Amino acid sequence: MTAQTPPTPPFRDPHLPFAKRIDDLLARLTLDEKVGFLHQYSPAVARLGVAAFRTGQEALHGVAWMGPATVFPQAVGLGATWNEDLVRRVGDAVSKEVRAMRARDDRVGLNVWSPTVNLLRHPLWGRNEEGYSEDPKLTSAIATAYTRGLRGDHPTYWRTAPVLKHWLAHNNETGRDISSSSVRPRVLHEYDLRAFRETVEAGAVAGVMPAYNLVNGRPNHVSPYLREQLRTWTDEDLLVCSDAGAPSNLVDSEHYFDTHEEATAASLLSGVDSFTDHGTDGSTIVARVQGALDQGLLTEADVDAAVRRQLSVRFRLGEFDPAQDPHADIKDFDTPAHRALAQEAAEQAVVLLKNDDDLLPLAHDTRLAVIGLLADECKLDWYSGTLIHRSTPLEGLYERFGAERVEFAEGVDRVRLRTSQGAFLHVPLADAEDEVRGAEGALDPALLAGRTDLPPLTTDDTGTELALVDWGEGVLTLRAPDGRYLSVAEDGYVRASADQPGGWVVQETFRLEPHENGHLLLHIGTGRHVSVAADGVKVAEKGAEVFEVVVAERGEDAVARVAEAADVVLVVAGNDPHINGRETEDRTTLRLPAHQERLLRAARTANPKTVLALVSAYPYTVDPAGLPAILWTAHGGQAAGTALARVLAGDVSPAGRLPQTWYASDTDLPGLLDYDVIGGRQTYLYFEGTPLFPFGHGLSYASFVYGGLRAQVELDAVHVQFTVTNTGDVTADEVAQLYTRATDPSVARPRRELAAHRRVTLAPGEAAVLSFEVPLSAFGFWDVARGGHRLEPGPYELLLGASSEDIRLRTTVTLDGEPAAPRPLLQRGLDAADFDEQSGGEIVDRTKVAGDAVTPAQGGTAELTYWHCDFGAGVTEVTVEVAGEGVVELSLDGGPALARLALSAPTSGPYGYTTLGAGIVAEGVHDVHLKLRGPLRLAHVGFSG
Repeated sequence: MTAQTPPTPPFRDPHLPFAKRIDDLLARLTLDEKVGFLHQYSPAVARLGVAAFRTGQEALHGVAWMGPATVFPQAVGLGATWNEDLVRRVGDAVSKEVRAMRARDDRVGLNVWSPTVNLLRHPLWGRNEEGYSEDPKLTSAIATAYTRGLRGDHPTYWRTAPVLKHWLAHNNETGRDISSSSVRPRVLHEYDLRAFRETVEAGAVAGVMPAYNLVNGRPNHVSPYLREQLRTWTDEDLLVCSDAGAPSNLVDSEHYFDTHEEATAASLLSGVDSFTDHGTDGSTIVARVQGALDQGLLTEADVDAAVRRQLSVRFRLGEFDPAQDPHADIKDFDTPAHRALAQEAAEQAVVLLKNDDDLLPLAHDTRLAVIGLLADECKLDWYSGTLIHRSTPLEGLYERFGAERVEFAEGVDRVRLRTSQGAFLHVPLADAEDEVRGAEGALDPALLAGRTDLPPLTTDDTGTELALVDWGEGVLTLRAPDGRYLSVAEDGYVRASADQPGGWVVQETFRLEPHENGHLLLHIGTGRHVSVAADGVKVAEKGAEVFEVVVAERGEDAVARVAEAADVVLVVAGNDPHINGRETEDRTTLRLPAHQERLLRAARTANPKTVLALVSAYPYTVDPAGLPAILWTAHGGQAAGTALARVLAGDVSPAGRLPQTWYASDTDLPGLLDYDVIGGRQTYLYFEGTPLFPFGHGLSYASFVYGGLRAQVELDAVHVQFTVTNTGDVTADEVAQLYTRATDPSVARPRRELAAHRRVTLAPGEAAVLSFEVPLSAFGFWDVARGGHRLEPGPYELLLGASSEDIRLRTTVTLDGEPAAPRPLLQRGLDAADFDEQSGGEIVDRTKVAGDAVTPAQGGTAELTYWHCDFGAGVTEVTVEVAGEGVVELSLDGGPALARLALSAPTSGPYGYTTLGAGIVAEGVHDVHLKLRGPLRLAHVGFSG
């Protein structure tokens, strides 16, 4: 007899819908197996032939952490291109490299944790480099393009499965796991949620990752908005992956729950499907879920819901249909097309900020002095891959202008460090191969250790001259003549061993601390001082050496020598993405570090034809006076230097545009934790000052004329048409930008708001007719009086131009809408967080599950105003739902207090709400003013009579 072939289980049948196949597989899995799937590293189920699965592959601007890959410009640089087609092609290339790399290294995952759609609200945020823009419309446009490229265009099977980061209102590294973003409803719906929503609705998103912070007093990993908002935007099953270690933070640092079982259950019920915690070891999360099940905090159905969403992603990635997977044989890696695309992206990201007297582009025979700490660098950030190809500005200029026409001065201070015994620090010769950090790839690069195969520093009579750079706030790097940076490995010895500063905890930064007649040398990574021992130089708790810094040459002296002999000077300044502004560390100022300001002054003094090229992950404030030309580009990846050189030479006309406001001073900035973009007048939407450079700004080597503006309202949209003509003598790109403005709003509305944009290439004399269709919903706002979006009737201005401040054409359309109506107090009362204006308050969680309340910041005093409240024919009583201790006072139209409601004794904790009542007499429509005193929480105000 012939043994019968076992029937193919339904979950293996590619002809069945994914939903039925997932039902079948779920039914075959045991509860223990399903619980195991909830950790980031889901184990294999051998009896069913189900492979292991990992959520999370970093790919923000190229495949990261897994070794060599094509490195594209930082995300903020991709945002500066304002070019969705380009960014889609970048996403396409990245996803193909993910597939190609996975074919030879199964550690490479297909669930891609990218892009970051956090809005660049505050330019001091350490992770500014990861976002696209301060504007939700531009952010969602670029993010949608990138996710479409990552997803691929097959109707069924996804090339990779992108996850958006970081949900929600997350713009600070300072106290990021314990700080709460106070986000009023208008800001929530008009700003923070919008970038996520429009990207998810575009249909190429597989999930989101909650952020470390809290929003309105509640951790994002138990956010009700995951259910109430996110999952209503699409019919797809979205996979919610926790950020690394965040599930444990709910108990360990945030103290939001008493036990990890409670925290894990609350996260799962809120919508978290995959727990990234304890590295590759899933046993702790499994034990917590099992404990929650045993305590009745979870049911098997709750586990099934989360596992279903993970399986949905895995089926879409073709895991269970290898024969049908159209992406399985992709081998596109470091191809000529990818290299060309990296260069194109770097070129399109360059923004020309100033160009007096058309100093740029440079003539082909220009004698050029290239100066600066970034001039011969191709910097990587935490989410970069390892470079296969590398181009620095200096190398690009050598290639473009000829090495004989380019002189270079880095501008480092060249020093020797003399000990108290009169000897000098000495870097021994090392007979060892160069190593590039991360070249081999690592699932967790934070665990990569420093090199110990090189000899430690010693001392001798002459010492070694070191290149000292002050990156700001006294944070120094020291580099040996062979290019290696002084670093400290786990054994505590100081070696010249690192190719670049880097790592989760940077081990290549130091600080000189004045001490007696010299300086102590503090190693920042370990917090220990450098000492000199018989077996070498090391860091130690005791025995700190006192050094004298002997300067062989100041950086500005070398700069002046080179600059004065050149036709034009190019100063390349900016940041190292691992120092003073990165994940875990916010910046403290917009200013350039003092060391780089010294170099810029020296160059400008020696030669008035000084061009400043800022290569940075974020905006700076600089004095443009005396600088005829200024450019900015984010760290541009592997082709950064070639791209910058081609722009300077005029091979490419610059057409990047600023994706965020460049403020003139630190005094223009709100507090880092002030998330109220409306009340705080933040971003170009509301900022009323004069920026250094405005949102959308960027110059060209060509000139453009706008004309023929026509606008009309048809059905549910405003249709706009106009002409752009290149009146210059070079082919160039123009970025046409359409802004809208409510001219007679009933509430604070943006000064102007981006509604559409288009990047177009035009030859000299060529004209293009462009058209935009703006949905009427884009003119609406979140009306707190009704708890929903509303289009206000009236006139709206349409502003067309080359930036948010360079408006070339304008017209007005009148839109029908829903008129404002007074708040119906008798029907709805007032939810405390639905204020129109406030001072001194912050929004907190009403309960641990849902809802908002308002409390005075730090237990002080808060004032809340609610406009146009309709008391009808009259009310006789007011009630307040409050917790804590303190007083609520009510007045109308700024008059005397009509009611004073006091908690005579503290309630049972922050969620122990009680209702207080008082008699009042009021009728008609009034503005309601509430004053809160003391550490109380106000959730709701009711009226009756």
